[in-house]
Amino acid sequence: MDSVCFAAADRAGRALRMTDGDRYDAIVVGSGFGGVFAAAPLVEAGARVLMLERGGWVERGPHNWDDESSMEMTPHFTHETSYRVVDGGQAPRAGLCACVGGQSVFYGGVSFRLREDDFVPKPDVVGTSGAAWPLRYRDLAPFYDDAERRLDVAGEAGADPVDPPRAVPYPQPPLALSETSRLVAAGGRMLGLKPFPLPLAIHHRRGHTRAPCVACPTCDTFACAVGAKNDLATTLLPELLAAGLELRARTAVVALVARNGHVSRVDGVDLERGRRVSYRAEHVVLAAGALATPHLLKSGGLEQRSPAEAWVGRGLMRHCNAIVLGAFASLPDGGRRFHKQVAFHDFYFGDGNGGGMLGSLQQLQTPPLALVRANAPWFARPVLGRAIPHLTGLLAMAEDEPRPENGLSLDPARRDALGLPELVIRHRYTRRDHRASRALCRHARRILRAAGALFFYTHDVRTFSHAAGTVRFGDDPGLAPLDRDCRFRGLENLFVTDASFMPTVGGVNPSLTIAANALRVGETIAGVRRTRSR
Repeated sequence: MDSVCFAAADRAGRALRMTDGDRYDAIVVGSGFGGVFAAAPLVEAGARVLMLERGGWVERGPHNWDDESSMEMTPHFTHETSYRVVDGGQAPRAGLCACVGGQSVFYGGVSFRLREDDFVPKPDVVGTSGAAWPLRYRDLAPFYDDAERRLDVAGEAGADPVDPPRAVPYPQPPLALSETSRLVAAGGRMLGLKPFPLPLAIHHRRGHTRAPCVACPTCDTFACAVGAKNDLATTLLPELLAAGLELRARTAVVALVARNGHVSRVDGVDLERGRRVSYRAEHVVLAAGALATPHLLKSGGLEQRSPAEAWVGRGLMRHCNAIVLGAFASLPDGGRRFHKQVAFHDFYFGDGNGGGMLGSLQQLQTPPLALVRANAPWFARPVLGRAIPHLTGLLAMAEDEPRPENGLSLDPARRDALGLPELVIRHRYTRRDHRASRALCRHARRILRAAGALFFYTHDVRTFSHAAGTVRFGDDPGLAPLDRDCRFRGLENLFVTDASFMPTVGGVNPSLTIAANALRVGETIAGVRRTRSR
């Protein structure tokens, strides 16, 4: 019996159109970290791979430097499929980033490995959720090496006080610190802390065929105007396309059709022509994102095929993030130079006050005026607007609990423009999450005060940019929808490689871990056996 969701195009009377008579070796849904890095080993092994991406290419040029070019203000942040949010004390609607390269186009390039101990369950974080990594750091280490190489990450091995072991150095040395970054680092050292350069996927070599970083202040949440950020649309995708990858941009997947324990067909809508399309493949890799992936699974009823049905869409994490901005009498560059460069991990596993696991502190770029106007409370906008040339800050990134209460459900009474049932997000942080965030914010204020800040503004981050954990992997078939190879239990040829797979999220940005794991899964599908170095 087919499991299929009929979208708006069908209801308008357009016939389903099979665009290719022959099968692909693999179809990859999504062109972000999980999709591109899973596709790479398959393409390199000579497989015929089709990648389907809902969004289009992001145009690059001087307009990317405009304040209004921050991700949520561009057409690439869409509410075409609008998620309804209940609980959590935030806006009732959430959109999604849809473009070739996914969120990598707009991210800040931060590329951290999880710490060794992040792979070991921490009782204060895991609680009764049953979340457990079926792998250890040593299993992902060679894939981290490869992901860093492909992203050409700039960093300093051994500078991070809780850095896990590595077999190779970073591909690039760190960018030279700006004066503002040196100021923040000096403030930390005055307190006995160990600041270190953020590992960044940003190209800064001179004498290269590509333009190097020009240290502009519009990086995080902006597409790179000169193509120096090593986002997937700039680096890996062009290489894979040249090697034979087929990419269909502006194609929204609306259904995975399952039969006899396999995904037999992938249905979508060609958004340019307004018609339904359909594709077949030996393997299907779902990497649409930690919100969109369970949305597709649940809208087609595919979760019912899993022995861990109750966990499809559950365990949503997004980090308990807060921004602490410090106002200075003056900054060396007045916020006009890139300075998202310094991090502190002195409190990653706790600060000795009995609070348990905390997370990371990462320097932030001075925010542009348009972003302040869009996100700050109305009463703070005039003050913050005038203070922008005097602001720099730290992002407090606390690990949050993978609670079963936090997750996604469907409202079939409401449909989006593509005919999918509306996705409803329920998420609340726990007391432990808030306690960890508050502790990190206190340390952030201490660092900024030591660096010379006169007063502070703290902004709670309520976005889903770090959403993870909604289709987790694990060894227990009753608690994890995915096995250790990220194969969906109940469907032999379906794999999930976006942030959905993560049982816990750690206290660092998830992108590099998504990339490393996707490489591992891609090699598994391709039948490649990598020699382990440790």
